[in-house]
Amino acid sequence: MDFLTTSEAAEYVRLGERKLYELVTSGAIPCSKIAGKWLFPRHELDLWVLSGLARPAGMAAADPPPIVGGSQDDLLEWSLRESGSGLASLSEGTARGVERLQRGEVMVAAIHFHGNTIPDGSADDANLAAVRALPGLHDAVLVGFARREQGLLLPPGNPKQIHTLADVLSAGAKMAVRQPGAGAQMLLEVLLSRAGAGPKDLRRFEPPCLTGPDLAAAIRAGKADCGLATRAAATAAGLDFVPLVSENFDLLMRQRSYFRPQIQALIGFLRDKPLKQRAIELTGYDPAPSGQIRFAA
Repeated sequence: MDFLTTSEAAEYVRLGERKLYELVTSGAIPCSKIAGKWLFPRHELDLWVLSGLARPAGMAAADPPPIVGGSQDDLLEWSLRESGSGLASLSEGTARGVERLQRGEVMVAAIHFHGNTIPDGSADDANLAAVRALPGLHDAVLVGFARREQGLLLPPGNPKQIHTLADVLSAGAKMAVRQPGAGAQMLLEVLLSRAGAGPKDLRRFEPPCLTGPDLAAAIRAGKADCGLATRAAATAAGLDFVPLVSENFDLLMRQRSYFRPQIQALIGFLRDKPLKQRAIELTGYDPAPSGQIRFAA
C-alpha cells in the first residue's frame, strides 16, 4: 500500500496541513501513526474523498440496506455479531450476492470466485479478475476477509477411503453439491474439468444444498458420501476433511459504502486480536488479509 506523509497528504487532498491535523484529531480522515509520524494510505484517501461526493438531485444513489449478501461463512457471521456493526447477513452464494450488490439490495457481497485460469492449488487472483470484469461496478472496493481451506467433507473415519475427486468418481460416491453460482460449486466444476469429467459424471445428492453447513448436515445424516466445503464446516459438523485448495474470501462493496459506520465498525474489528483467535478455533482460516484493501477501482 502507498502511504503519504502529512505534507504529501495535505497536497494530495488540496488542504492545508493545519486543516489536515484538525481532521486527524477528530478522527475524520484515514491515517496511522507510526513511530510518532502520521501516515496516510493513498487508496483510503481516494475512498474518503469519493465517500463525500455530492450528486445533483435525481442522480443520488440511495444507500443500500446494511446487509452482507453472498457466500455463507462461519467466521464472517461471528464477526458480524461480535463487531457490533449492525450488519445483517443474507447467504445465497457468491453470484447471487454480487447480483444483489449491483442492484443496490445489499451493502456488501462476500465472494470466493473460481475459474479455469486459477493455478493448481490456489485461488489468489480469481476474485480480483472477477471484480474487474463485473459490469456496473466501476467504483468497486475489495476488502480481504481471510484465506480459507476448501476441500472434501467426509463421514468420520472416511469409510470409502476418498482422498481426491478422482476417488469420488471411481467409487461412485454420492456427492452433495451446491446451487449454481455458489463459489464452492464453481470450484467443483473447475476441479471436475481438470479431472476430464463434468457434473453429469457425478452421482449427485439432490436437491442442492444452499450453504456449506447444509451440505455438512447432509453428509452427517448419511444422505451423501461427500461434498465440497470449508474445513470450518467440516470441523463444526464433526466430519473428516481432505484439503484441496486455499482461496481468498473477500468482501466486495461500492466506494460510497466503505466509509459507512457499519462497514468501518466491521473492518476495525477484523484487524483486532479476537478475530485471529476465533479463526484458530474454527480451523481452516488464515486471517492475514483481514481488513486490507485488495482492490479499489
